[in-house]
Amino acid sequence: MKASIGIIGGTGLEEFDSGKVLDRVDIPTPFGMPSDYFTIVEHEGITAAILSRHGKGHRILPTEVNSKANIWALKSLGVKKIVAVSAVGSLAEEYKPGEFAVTSNLIDRTRERPSTYFGDGLAGHIGFAEPFCAETRKVIIDVLKKSGQSFHPVATIIAMEGPAFSTRAESAWYRDVGAHIIGMTVLPEAKLAREAEICYASIGMVTDYDCWRLHEEHVNIDMVLAVMNKNVSAIKNLVPKLIAGLAGIEKCACNTAAAGALMTSKEMVPYETRRKLDIFYGKYWK
Repeated sequence: MKASIGIIGGTGLEEFDSGKVLDRVDIPTPFGMPSDYFTIVEHEGITAAILSRHGKGHRILPTEVNSKANIWALKSLGVKKIVAVSAVGSLAEEYKPGEFAVTSNLIDRTRERPSTYFGDGLAGHIGFAEPFCAETRKVIIDVLKKSGQSFHPVATIIAMEGPAFSTRAESAWYRDVGAHIIGMTVLPEAKLAREAEICYASIGMVTDYDCWRLHEEHVNIDMVLAVMNKNVSAIKNLVPKLIAGLAGIEKCACNTAAAGALMTSKEMVPYETRRKLDIFYGKYWK
């Protein structure tokens, strides 16, 4: 079973209401098992793979998500473009709960997550100045415009470790550095997708105002869930349109992102490392 498009989302997105569900598959990887099974769907002749990032029943913490397995498995399915969806907090007055934000850049505040396929005898340095695929972002923005969904086409996201929400001091600091939204899941997905030469873009579903608004109750899980349930319904209606739009992207610089990134000659890379990463870099080692 193959798929050209990947959708990574939170709880609920794996229940595909439009089109046809072809299969649900578990995919073992050299990096362990992915978060859950992949739901393989078909919409107007286009095949996509949908993954629940936190597993069925939302049982996996952001820090515990096995992103290396998730991205490797999507690559093995033939996925070339990924749209990731996640709940985020707002760090700016104009980014209101219930609205969407198409992430345009990020600031990494994670600490405990494996964030690269390089290492174990393979040195590499990927370009990451623009962490989200420009072509995929254009498709998302076009789909959101046509849908009437209120959204922001530009958003710098703070990628935080969690699982605790921010302190007030941290939230104020993130606002000072110019971030618009904050979330726990965009990394290491974005870095690993770039290393895997897969287009990656992210939609943040704004659920709250974090804790920087002193005159309001600070963010809590009940607040997040109340808005998130509405947002998931909206995203599910957009998934078929996203699949159709992404199928129109033929070539992108993301698909050759590692061409100049590998520094170690093939003969010096340990066999086991080459075996694990041949799916990404075999074309450069021939």
